[in-house]
Amino acid sequence: MRTGAREAGDQAEEAVVRYLIQQGYEVRSRNFTCRDGELDVVAERGQTLCFVEVRMRSTAAWGDPSHTVSGAKQRRVVKAALRYLFVNRIVGKMIRFDVASVVGSGPNASLEYIPDAFDAGM
Repeated sequence: MRTGAREAGDQAEEAVVRYLIQQGYEVRSRNFTCRDGELDVVAERGQTLCFVEVRMRSTAAWGDPSHTVSGAKQRRVVKAALRYLFVNRIVGKMIRFDVASVVGSGPNASLEYIPDAFDAGM
């Protein structure tokens, strides 16, 4: 990924983390990487553990970034989430797969948070 694109992605992820904290979530992990894939943000509120896929675009001209979460991407996120649960020995939590859609950058960026955007398909 180009340096500018990486920086924009990091800014989008930071905006999502700020949003989650404002909403009362505790951010447990960022950029968890394993052989099965990557989790952008893992956040918890109450008994629910949320695996958040962050998508961003610099402009809305190309459509809503949340629409880029393909079935293949969902499967990779689910596999990475299962690995995260196993590695961290987490049991007894409800889990949810959310998508955060960020358009633009900086203070003028718009953020849409979609809880329960997809399921594990099981």
